[in-house]
Amino acid sequence: MILLTLYLEFVKIGLFAVGGGLATIPFLADLSEKYAWFTTAELTNMIAVSESTPGPIGINMATYVGYTVHGVSGAIVSTIGIVTPSIIIILLIACLLKNFKDNPQVQRVFSVLRPAVTGLIAAAGFQVFQSTLFILSPSYEISQLLSYFNFPAILLFIILFIYQQKYNRHPIIVIGIAAVCGILFAF
Repeated sequence: MILLTLYLEFVKIGLFAVGGGLATIPFLADLSEKYAWFTTAELTNMIAVSESTPGPIGINMATYVGYTVHGVSGAIVSTIGIVTPSIIIILLIACLLKNFKDNPQVQRVFSVLRPAVTGLIAAAGFQVFQSTLFILSPSYEISQLLSYFNFPAILLFIILFIYQQKYNRHPIIVIGIAAVCGILFAF
């Protein structure tokens, strides 16, 4: 039953997470609340691993979540689930778009989708930024304001940001440095 649930949930994510892998993050956060398969901290780790491994982040995330929930079979089922809508939609679009690509109504639909996708990706980026650099607590006290900041992560972020801006290195190098720091300093 859990495999069917995994498949159906990832079919929904694959259908509605328009704009790429980062757009899946809000859906995965909802999935963690709905089924308690993983925590927000584990989701942050999943994002980091999925970003640093080859392949599309959405598919990597689906595979990782599926594996976490139900091992290898869960990884396979959730990966198939997330790509099923894309395969079906691409086949339909390939058949239909040839005739309609210059249609003004089709162009209007795309002009509306672009800002919506940008908003989803921005929300996902903000969520990753927030969960990485801040220690969120349900009860906030002003007297303990400094305890809500993840200072090692903030320091690493600033150093890598300056490094990237100054030397303009490939993002894989920056991701590798961040991964090594995370392993060495365990944060």
